[in-house]
Amino acid sequence: MMQFLIAAPRSGSGKTTMTCAVLAALKKRGADPCAFKSGPDYIDPMFHRSALQVDSHNLDLFLSDRTTVQALYARCAAGHGAAVCEGAMGFYDGQGLTTRASAWELADTLGLPVLLVVQPGGASVTLAAEIQGLVHFRKNSHISGILLNSCSEKLYKMLKDLLESETGLPVLGYLPNLPQAAVESRHLGLKTAGEITDIQEKIALLADRLVMDWEKLAAVTERPCPEGGRLSPRGTASASVRIAVARDGAFCFTYAETLDALREAGAEPVFFSPVRDAALPEGVCGLYLPGGYPELYAQALSENKTMRASILQAVNAGLPTAAECGGFLYLGQSLEDAEEKSWPMAGVLPGAGVRAGRLVRFGYAVLTAKRDSMLFRAGESLPVHEFHHWDSTANGTAFTARKNEKMQWECGFANENFYAGFPHLYWAGTPLPGRFVRAAERYSKTKG
Repeated sequence: MMQFLIAAPRSGSGKTTMTCAVLAALKKRGADPCAFKSGPDYIDPMFHRSALQVDSHNLDLFLSDRTTVQALYARCAAGHGAAVCEGAMGFYDGQGLTTRASAWELADTLGLPVLLVVQPGGASVTLAAEIQGLVHFRKNSHISGILLNSCSEKLYKMLKDLLESETGLPVLGYLPNLPQAAVESRHLGLKTAGEITDIQEKIALLADRLVMDWEKLAAVTERPCPEGGRLSPRGTASASVRIAVARDGAFCFTYAETLDALREAGAEPVFFSPVRDAALPEGVCGLYLPGGYPELYAQALSENKTMRASILQAVNAGLPTAAECGGFLYLGQSLEDAEEKSWPMAGVLPGAGVRAGRLVRFGYAVLTAKRDSMLFRAGESLPVHEFHHWDSTANGTAFTARKNEKMQWECGFANENFYAGFPHLYWAGTPLPGRFVRAAERYSKTKG
């Protein structure tokens, strides 16, 4: 089974483009690949699943411990013919100016060979020196091959022998400059596949124009199929309980592993759209509102008054509810759109969502609960991630979030039936799925 991680010296080197090209080409060759993303990014895995129709999951060594990451990788790679991980930022760049949770740490944790994507414009021998520096920066870099991005056939032929001679690494292939295959971005990253009308043509072009020595790639990256342990802890629900999960353009930031963990704990996710549907699905015993782009759908969310009323009534009646980032904003009193016009929201929480014009409290943090609640126990801590350009006038005080000794803040709302806050939670390998499902089970009994 081919298994490898695609990394680069820095952001903007073409990791995502190269990963999409390789995945599309592997799929075209009948290899049945799956994909992974290093770090907390929702958008690239969502893009892999929607545009390429391949399974894709997040692997994050800040949000999860090594054992959980190894188990997730083994479980999600099982049955596929190839596993392709996409790195994040520069190869060694991790949390807080360290290598923690970096692409390198992920490769080291999983024992994956690394293919380094480099853009050769403006350098030749110096490019070899840069690659050598990356190879020797850590005792075991796992760098096993080179891929050239935005490279012409002529330049590839000129550089291949040079780079192989100077670095000792095989140059496995290249992707020419293809501006017509570029994917548009917005304030949180790539646009979703459904918003790009010619996405399939762009993906096909990448696959067709990728030049790869497939035999050499296989020789460098073939590994035994990974063997992994079982994820824990499991839930104790005796029967499946229906959990309403928001899923549409406004609420699309859901980790696949979180949904899997909820299913393992005894939940049946029931997807619905707060933008389009009139009310919550019938017979649900819990509600999960993930992040996304509610600010881009503020008018539509506001004008769907029956849905807003349905959610307000259900939450006030004790429906177990978890809301993260965009879901948290939706539960507030109002939300500004991209033009800073304010629209009424569900009205569960006291705050107003306002455009900040910049990333707010961006990055990893550790969330500590002040008191017992549906998802947390007093004093319990969980690693989280924040990524948003909107803020709230009332962020809550149920938790303390800490980046470091100098930066911490209060946030979140919580009680025995409720969690809401800006932090994105990574549920896999934590007690949260079991606790949420048990709360839903208790709720179902009161309604039975």
